[in-house]
Amino acid sequence: MKSNVFLFVTVLLLLAFDTVAETGEKLWLRYATLDDSRKTEFVSTIETLVMNESGPVMMAAADEVQRACEGLIGTRLPKVSDLTKNALILVTSKSPLINKLNLADDVKDLGRESYIIKTIQVKGRHYMVVAGSSEAGVLYGTFELLRMIQTGASLKDVNVVEAPKYQLRVLNHWDNLDGTVERGYAGYSIWWNRTEPFDQLKRKYIDYARANASVGINGAVLNNVNANPQVLTDGYIRQFARIADVLRPYNIKVYMSINFSSPVILGGLQTSDPLNEKVIEWWKMKVAEIYKIIPDFGGFLVKANSEGQPGPQDFGRTHADGANMLARVLKPYEGVVMWRAFVYAAGHDDRAGQAYSEFVPLDSAFDDNVIIQVKNGPIDFQPREPFSPMFGAMQNASVMLEFQITQEYLGFSTHLAYLSTMWKETLDADTYAKGTGSTVAKATDGTLFNHTLSAIAGVSNIGRDVNWTGHHFAQANWYAFGRLSWNHQLSSDQIAREWVIQTFTEDPDFVDPVVEVMMRSREAVVNYMTPLGLHHLMGWNHHHGPEPWCTVEGARPDWLPSYYHRASEDGIGFDRSSTGSNSVNQYFSPVKDLYNNVSTCPENLLLWFHHLPWDYRMHNGQTLWNELVYKYYDGVGEVRYFQKEWDRLEGYVDHQRFSDVQYKLKLQTREAIWWRDACVLYFQTFSKRPIPAELERPIYDLEELKEIKFEMTNHN
Repeated sequence: MKSNVFLFVTVLLLLAFDTVAETGEKLWLRYATLDDSRKTEFVSTIETLVMNESGPVMMAAADEVQRACEGLIGTRLPKVSDLTKNALILVTSKSPLINKLNLADDVKDLGRESYIIKTIQVKGRHYMVVAGSSEAGVLYGTFELLRMIQTGASLKDVNVVEAPKYQLRVLNHWDNLDGTVERGYAGYSIWWNRTEPFDQLKRKYIDYARANASVGINGAVLNNVNANPQVLTDGYIRQFARIADVLRPYNIKVYMSINFSSPVILGGLQTSDPLNEKVIEWWKMKVAEIYKIIPDFGGFLVKANSEGQPGPQDFGRTHADGANMLARVLKPYEGVVMWRAFVYAAGHDDRAGQAYSEFVPLDSAFDDNVIIQVKNGPIDFQPREPFSPMFGAMQNASVMLEFQITQEYLGFSTHLAYLSTMWKETLDADTYAKGTGSTVAKATDGTLFNHTLSAIAGVSNIGRDVNWTGHHFAQANWYAFGRLSWNHQLSSDQIAREWVIQTFTEDPDFVDPVVEVMMRSREAVVNYMTPLGLHHLMGWNHHHGPEPWCTVEGARPDWLPSYYHRASEDGIGFDRSSTGSNSVNQYFSPVKDLYNNVSTCPENLLLWFHHLPWDYRMHNGQTLWNELVYKYYDGVGEVRYFQKEWDRLEGYVDHQRFSDVQYKLKLQTREAIWWRDACVLYFQTFSKRPIPAELERPIYDLEELKEIKFEMTNHN
């Protein structure tokens, strides 16, 4: 009898444990039950849901309200059409309710995606109104209201007016048609090479759309920039259409990456010359075919004449010739061309300066529905780079920022690295293109140069892993990209705090230390990988793990770390000053003067712009060698601190996610030590100087480090 009771209790405990265990699949849309006081405030403020419009986007907004209420207060709201009770009202400017609620003046100047959230009183009733000039505005306002509720904002006297800073806020999926994902560390593609019935996939795609809409993302490029031409065949176009149908109620357009040689490969033409009449006609017919089944198709993303991809330069034409040809065939349908500026070629004296030299002379040559997509830095998504000088230099053409959400160079999905701090570094950087205050954000959001088209892109970190991103904390980077795309003036701390509360718990004893860890995490990665402006020290083929010694027979020089760190007995660093490649001259004064002068160059970019001797004296009096070593050790120390902080928080969140993060932090610590020892010991062979005596001895030796083989299977 006792054994049966014990078994029964054990089963109950296991069931209870399974109930609270979480996988991360719900992301930040968990809608955890409110505490009693806030639940009371909610139900007394909002008793019913009023909505008298039935468009698909409005229905998606209403569905989200009901889904949220089931979690927050344990029940759905009665949906009514009258104003007899305190209510949440979802309404567009086209509804007669706007005049009845005396809100005509509030909504008359709202943009298509803008919204107001306002508490009003009419005849003794209290109403929470989410209003927009369009259904899209109501959708975004609904998600904002739900975020406010989840993060503890009061529902009294609310008066919020919001408009997006960028028109196009787009995820770039580097997903291949065979289902693999380039630089993807969360499993296979959610879009391609699926065997499940589409109706089953549809539920997942709706959750994807909800997550994007909740942070304001309104576009998705569904395939890799290294585009397979087959994406333009009928079967794949129809798959795009099916996905577009699912995403449309969440105000998300689909875009397609294309291969510039498609007219030859698919159309049987002899050339893909953008000025050839047959080529132009082929693209016209293909675009008409797409819009026939996807009437709101967003347009094309193009990677051309870069890393072996074909492009207009193959025919003696310019980037503008290629982009404008496509833009003109898309123009009747209001489609856009996002033309990537990521170009480099062997033999250029400094890869960092090539995009500028190719694109800035063409600044006035692009059509108005072309937008030039520029990575945040002049090289390639490194842990730290200066902002690209193209921001500010291109003033006639529209330029869009490209951030990388997936952590190609920041530890894949193994390392905790909150990237909002990196992106804010770029957004807030002053280009001085039109004097003080000419930030990168203003240079790209349309306000500085009066552009009518503005956009921002993030390379997605999403895959088939149950938690979407491979690391629970990598979800924060998807979230942060969306929030900054909507409003680049938000602080990284605020965004982190929002995400932690919605994703884990609102308990300040958990939230405060976790936010602190997040805010320190990216700098920790910089320190144990590429401090003081070093860059590209990782393996040249897989981009994970340190290989500053890497040499590959026949490889292009600018693919190898030695091209960038230039370590020798004389010193270390890439000289981009006026005495070197002079890429610093691509910036406006006073930025270029700041970077060019070794004594004023920010020390976190010192070795990006200068090659310096090992005994160069830093501002704190340390030699360059000692400072470099201390940075590597500081990075490892930070990750050890993150481990201790997380271990201390056991019990605040479910066991499953706690254990997952704990395991990843152990891996991160091990790999931070790998990075530290590899770089310090390798650079020591040039510096001939000792590691400061007060630091712990390296765990590895150099020859052992060179034998460590990175296995991709451990990180997928």
